[in-house]
Amino acid sequence: MTSSSSEHATDRIDTRLQHIGQAPLDPITGAGPVALPSMRTSTVRFASMDVLDRTQAAKQRGERAPTYGRVGLQTHAALEDLLCQLEGGQRAFLAPSGMAAISMALMACLSQGEHALVVDCVYGPVRYLHQTILSRMGISMDFVAPSLDRLQAALRPETRVLYLESPGSLLLEMLDLPALSQWAHQHNLTVIVNNTWGSGYIYQPLALGADISVVAGTKYIGGHSDLMLGAAITQDAALVHKLHETHYALGSTVSADDAWLAIRGARTLGLRMRTCAEHAMVVCQWLARQPQVSHLFFPAWPGDHGHALWQRDATGSNGLLSVAVDFTEPQVRQVIDSLRLFGIGYSWGGYESLVTQVEPSALASHSYWARVADERMKTGTVLRLHIGLEDPADLIADLRQAFAA
Repeated sequence: MTSSSSEHATDRIDTRLQHIGQAPLDPITGAGPVALPSMRTSTVRFASMDVLDRTQAAKQRGERAPTYGRVGLQTHAALEDLLCQLEGGQRAFLAPSGMAAISMALMACLSQGEHALVVDCVYGPVRYLHQTILSRMGISMDFVAPSLDRLQAALRPETRVLYLESPGSLLLEMLDLPALSQWAHQHNLTVIVNNTWGSGYIYQPLALGADISVVAGTKYIGGHSDLMLGAAITQDAALVHKLHETHYALGSTVSADDAWLAIRGARTLGLRMRTCAEHAMVVCQWLARQPQVSHLFFPAWPGDHGHALWQRDATGSNGLLSVAVDFTEPQVRQVIDSLRLFGIGYSWGGYESLVTQVEPSALASHSYWARVADERMKTGTVLRLHIGLEDPADLIADLRQAFAA
């Protein structure tokens, strides 16, 4: 068995992350490994029919009671416990990607004929999910600016969910999550928040009023760009039941090896996030002095529009930032191709630095862009950077030569 969360309730999170999911000591020899092994199985065996019956009954109650391998055994349970510790939840449900976790959470809370309000700064594939599967199921969505007056205007009698992402995708717009959650609960809406940016370590939506926190463990929790993982976490008993039945019905499964890698990655989560945040701040200080830079989107940056909300609600930052630059399309492509230390790729949250160009069409769907972009910004483009664990002086030197190319 893994160590229980109650044993660590008084320890700080950095300490708990080192001890959740340790391998048990052998009761006879008193010895054992440090790390819990990757417990792979397709079949779960039972000592007797009575044991099987008790397990089936526990599963029907929504408890974690594996009867088949896709739910996983000790390795999966340890990761679920770890995610609950990070997010302040009671149950975590694993999925094979962040997007799969988003889909699971939305499908658990919405039925045919119902409606969801979605803030317009969310991860782009949420729109695709709506255009394809959810609309085919008779579920409708409105993508709305994250202000109470706009949400109120879009509210319908059949609205059941408020789906948020804070900070928002692409431009890292900080939302007033407590105020939005309070409004949603006044209208009996379930609040689902994509918390991949905070990953439970620097931002805790459940403590700020959300009902379900969704995270892509692919990013900072895994931390090494070598696994795909998602999870939905809640502390509400009724939502535990809804997520449990949806998770089971969809057949979502995560390999034991990926669960094991995520546990290993989480051991250094705090160290990596703090270091990436420190490096990103150094890079921002250099970027702010460059004549080609018209705006920085980084909640920890004092000039960011959401800085005050970040100070109030978050406990730290990470390495993800966007920057508006005065480059034409050919110029920005040359800048990206000239970078030596930044890989070109869509993900983030690993140990390495990455760069992508934000598509103008994607920016057009974000009301935040329309609010903050002046004419200078609108004539340029936006780069998204993930600042990794490389020495920031080397990253700045790389950016300097690319800007001059």
